[in-house]
Amino acid sequence: MHRPYPAMPTYSDEERIIRARAAYEHLKNRRSCRAFTEQSVPREIIEAAIQAAGTAPNGANHQPWHFTAISSPQTKRAIREAAEAEERQFYGAGGNKPKAPDEWLDALDPIGTNENKPFLETAPWLIVCFAQRKGGIEEDGQTQNYYVNESVGIACGMLISTLHAAGLATLTHTPSPMGFLRHICGRAEHEKPLMIIVVGHPAADATVPEHAVRKKPLDQISSWI
Repeated sequence: MHRPYPAMPTYSDEERIIRARAAYEHLKNRRSCRAFTEQSVPREIIEAAIQAAGTAPNGANHQPWHFTAISSPQTKRAIREAAEAEERQFYGAGGNKPKAPDEWLDALDPIGTNENKPFLETAPWLIVCFAQRKGGIEEDGQTQNYYVNESVGIACGMLISTLHAAGLATLTHTPSPMGFLRHICGRAEHEKPLMIIVVGHPAADATVPEHAVRKKPLDQISSWI
């Protein structure tokens, strides 16, 4: 059974161009933030952002995602402690051999990241994004899901875009491995944590690395046939 395609707004081509360019101008100012204040963010904003993410296109409409929104200080501390333990191994803190190859560490050097992740406690919200390998639309834990990583990746992009539209700063954090998130959040074994999205207000002294401001131009990221 099918239903008619939803009605789209009636714009002239000129209006569409203006709106598309306005969307670009808005999104181009989104930057990852690693210094947050403790200022609260209403739960309603997080709910709306997750609902927006839930509208993302996905394989067979199985909607293979789950978002755990965390504001509990105790849970945020547990996540920080577990994430930093993994990051100390990744960066080779304490004089140990880094788990990450030199090429990867060299790529991260201009960003200035290290094993310390205070934002995991300071920011008012952490959203842990899980990819469900199984479950289907009924989430029965058995039905095979399809195009899982692609579907969840699109949903996370829509989530971040909605939070940016609400005037909030975000950061995608991906400690490796991330299995501890499944345990802390009480999720099933067939769910794979993909990222933590940190949400809140940027601190007054928050900065953006110059390296992160550099974006590839249109002629480098597109081709026209």
